[in-house]
Amino acid sequence: MTHDAARRIPPGPKGHWLLGNLPERRSDPLSLFLRGRERYGDVVRYPMGPFLMHQLSHPDDVKRVLVDNAQNYRKTALMQRLRPVLGEGLLLSEGDFWKRQRRLAQPAFHKERLAGMATVITGLIEDALPRWDALAERGEPFDLSAELMRLVLAMTGRVLFGADLSDSARDVARAVTTVLEELNHQVLSVLPLPASLPLPGHRRLRRAIQVLDSIVFGIIDARHRGAHASEDLLAMLMQARDADTGEGMSDRQLRDEVMTLVLAGHETTANALTWTFHLLEQHPEAEARLAEEVTRLLGERTPTLQDLPRLGYTARVFDESMRLYPPAWLISRVALNDDILGGYPVARGTIVVILPYVIHRHPAFWEHPERFDPDRFLPARSGARPRFAWLPFGGGQRMCVGSGLALLQGHLVLAMLARRYHFQRVPGHPVEPQALVTLRPRHGLRVTARRRSAPR
Repeated sequence: MTHDAARRIPPGPKGHWLLGNLPERRSDPLSLFLRGRERYGDVVRYPMGPFLMHQLSHPDDVKRVLVDNAQNYRKTALMQRLRPVLGEGLLLSEGDFWKRQRRLAQPAFHKERLAGMATVITGLIEDALPRWDALAERGEPFDLSAELMRLVLAMTGRVLFGADLSDSARDVARAVTTVLEELNHQVLSVLPLPASLPLPGHRRLRRAIQVLDSIVFGIIDARHRGAHASEDLLAMLMQARDADTGEGMSDRQLRDEVMTLVLAGHETTANALTWTFHLLEQHPEAEARLAEEVTRLLGERTPTLQDLPRLGYTARVFDESMRLYPPAWLISRVALNDDILGGYPVARGTIVVILPYVIHRHPAFWEHPERFDPDRFLPARSGARPRFAWLPFGGGQRMCVGSGLALLQGHLVLAMLARRYHFQRVPGHPVEPQALVTLRPRHGLRVTARRRSAPR
């Protein structure tokens, strides 16, 4: 680091004399970080109570942190507060242990397995249609986000673990909401109190983890007893052996991986679909074009994996939805050694945050960034865009292992439901993003459904 670079300090809001920008980070983080980039540029410095944080908004800096100098950046101590829930699963583990677990999990998501997954996914969608048809026939309002959570949870359980989680959907939803809210509170506390203290929030969190543990250990126990034997991800993890010791994973290790994939796998995809249907309801011309594409190419036939490359507009709608409302809206790392990002020094121990929600709205890379425009993902319009201007699944070696499955689920659900239903938001129902660990609609998405006319 040169002497001149070492003396430069990134611009940014000073905030409160003691708490810095932590109060606004708690109350309205999306506005804080959007305004930060607009006012101060692509590197913004925020004091956050006892921590110093640098926000990165240029794809070149994102690439340095996630790819070129990734060995210098690790998960933050704040992220480690997820450990009571996720343990040493793929999201939180580091180093050689993470590499081993990633190698074990990766084959379960290879392209050759997607065809079988697609058949299971479309079968589960078809199983849900009578319930949705009944809601449409009665004109009964319902929470679309909750229904999508239920559907995607069933998909995740079946294709990855051979488990039927449909009866657990309500318990999982309540437990996950408690976990996200309580952990968000802890992450944003200046002085987090020990989990051993019998505080109401700590008790709620422990009860929620117990609910999730009972479900996850139930999946593992069932497989030990020989139920649902298959060649899915759980089978791969249970059959894996350490190259040096020959030992397999303990049930605790299995629990951590299953928990991570159940929670991360269904929460993010269901939120992405919820935001997609919200945007389509706001843009009827896009909704009509999507339904026309699916109907013209497929009629009433169930889509297969081979159909998806032809459903180009359907895929672009999902991509554009994840641009405007990326489920994983924030990626945080801590610098292990000094570095330079955007021409500014980053001292060892500094937290750097990469915000897809902000980068996806950067006017240097996105024309009219607040506009819903799926065709911005046409090759002719996206070819010159930097790789890390769009990163709904992260990037580098720690890019989401299940991104292919998430896209498969998203495209199939979108095609089959948008062809069949029009969803109308209940008048007066507020829709606003809630930036917890994931980006979810704070009040859900209350809608009524209307069946479309069958193609002639």
